Amino acid sequence: MRTLRDAKIGETVKVAKLHGEGAIKRRIMDMGITKGTEIKLEKLAPLGDPIEVKVRDYQLSIRKSDAALIEVV
Repeated sequence: MRTLRDAKIGETVKVAKLHGEGAIKRRIMDMGITKGTEIKLEKLAPLGDPIEVKVRDYQLSIRKSDAALIEVV
């Protein structure tokens, strides 16, 4: 299983499945990350966490622990 956490900078991936439960999964979906959404990994913070991604023409930062819950292809 490959997750958003494993993506490389500049790479565009597509969401295959969201893992997690309850509030965490709901928060990820509220950010616009749903099945089939394309996500481009734009930047990585100096210490490696969080990561900045482009989703639906806007940027957002997401913790690597949350990115690990997003299965991508």
